Amino acid sequence: MSVSRVFISAARKSSGKTSITIGLCAALHARGLNVQPYKKGPDYIDPHWLARAAGSRCYNLDFYTMERDEIVELFHRYSTAADISIIEGNKGLYDGLDLDGSNSNAALAKLLDTPVVLVLDARGMTRGIAPLILGYQAFDEDINIRGVILNNLGGYRHEDKLRKVIEHYTDVHVIGAVHYNPELDIEERHLGLVPSHEDSACMSKIMALKDTIDKQVDLDALLEIAHEHTAEKPAPVIQQVATRQPDINIGIVENAAFGFYYPDDLEAFEHAGANLIRIDNLVDTALPPLDGLFIGGGFPETHMNELESNENFRLQLAQAIDGGLPVYAECGGLMYLARSIEWRKEKHDMVGAIPADIVMERKPQGRGYVQLRETENGIWPSTHGQTIAAHEFHYSRFINLPKDARFAYQVLRGTGIDGRHDGYIRNNMLACYTHQRNTSKNNWVERFVAFVRQYKTNRNS
Repeated sequence: MSVSRVFISAARKSSGKTSITIGLCAALHARGLNVQPYKKGPDYIDPHWLARAAGSRCYNLDFYTMERDEIVELFHRYSTAADISIIEGNKGLYDGLDLDGSNSNAALAKLLDTPVVLVLDARGMTRGIAPLILGYQAFDEDINIRGVILNNLGGYRHEDKLRKVIEHYTDVHVIGAVHYNPELDIEERHLGLVPSHEDSACMSKIMALKDTIDKQVDLDALLEIAHEHTAEKPAPVIQQVATRQPDINIGIVENAAFGFYYPDDLEAFEHAGANLIRIDNLVDTALPPLDGLFIGGGFPETHMNELESNENFRLQLAQAIDGGLPVYAECGGLMYLARSIEWRKEKHDMVGAIPADIVMERKPQGRGYVQLRETENGIWPSTHGQTIAAHEFHYSRFINLPKDARFAYQVLRGTGIDGRHDGYIRNNMLACYTHQRNTSKNNWVERFVAFVRQYKTNRNS
C-alpha cells in the first residue's frame, strides 16, 4: 500500500524547521486529514509539539538505536492508516554522526524513499540562495529535493526577489514563504523547546502557526509532493505484536516535571502485560499500590519547590524503595531520587533514595549518544555483555556520591553518573542519566517488566 509522505529538513540547525513542521501538521490536521508525524533522532520535546499539532502520537526514527529494517517497519506500521506522514529531520539535511552520512537526514529520506522539502532561513539572503539550493541538489543526486519553504522573510519585496532568483536559477518549486514574526517563536530551554505539556499557551501557539502556514504555504503543492512516488520499494510485512493479558501494575510519573517517554516504549509495556498507572507526584500525596515504577526524564529543577513540598509522596516512595519496590528512573527521574537538587542558588530536598546531591550547571555535563555495557551488578535479566546504544543530555551532575556505590552499567561512550559508570543501584532500584529506547537491539522494557513480574511472584509466594 502506497504511503504519502514528505521529509521536512533544513540547510542547517535553527532554521525554524520545527515551528514550520508543527504548523504543517496542524494545518493538514485541520483539513480533516489523518496526519502521522515522525522525528529523526532521540528527541523528546519536538515530538510532544508535533503530536499535539497532528492529533496523533509522534514516533522517533533513529539510526543509532534502531536497525534499518526496524526503522522501515515502524514507519510503515503507523503510516498505512494515515493520509500523510510527515518526518521532521534534525539539524541540516546532510548533517550526521558519521563522515559518510550513513545516519544523516538524507540517509533517512533515502531509506524511506521520501521526497524532501527544505526549510531555508532566508534572512539577509537574495541571489545567494540559488547556489545554496543547487549545492544541496548536487551533493547527492539520489536525494529528491522537491520544494523549499523560505523562512524568516523580511517582507513581500524580499519574498518576490527570492522567488524570482530561485525560479531563474533552479528547478525547485517554492511552496511556501513565511515572513518573520517573533510572536510565533516557541520559548526555548537548555534542552531545546519548552515541552508542550509545560506550555500553558501551547495550543494557541500551535493554532497561530497553523494560521500562518495556511496563508503562506501552498498545502496543495505539499500534498502533491507527498503523493509522488518513483519506483517505490515494496512495503515490509508488518509483524503483529502479541499482547499479554495485564498481570502487573507499573506506575509511570507523568506531569509538567516528567514527560520524556517514547510512545512505542509505553506501548511495549502494554504488550508485555503491564497495566500503566499514571501518577502525578506534583499533586498526588500518596503512592498507589504498585508492582513497579518508571520515572522518565524531564525538568525537575523547574518544579523543585512543588516536588519538595509534596513531602508525603517523597517519604512513601523512599520507604517503598527501601522495601524493595522495583523502580527504573532516567535523567530527571534520577535527579528526583537524589537527596537534593541545587539550581540558581536554590536547594531543595528530593526523595533521598540516592544518598548524593544534584547540582545544575550552565553547560551540558553529558550530551549525545552513549554506549553502555552491563556490569556484574545488573539486577534485571542479563544482556550477557551486549552493548547498549542510547543517549544522554543533562546539565546536572552528582556531588557527594558514596564511595561504595554500585552501578549497573559501564560507560563505553558518554558521561553517565561519574564519567565511567551509569545506573545507580539500590535494592531493586536502577536509576541512570541514560535514556534507553526499547528496540530490537535493546529490549529494556521486556527486561524490566520481567524483573517486576518476578518480584511480584516472589513477594506473593
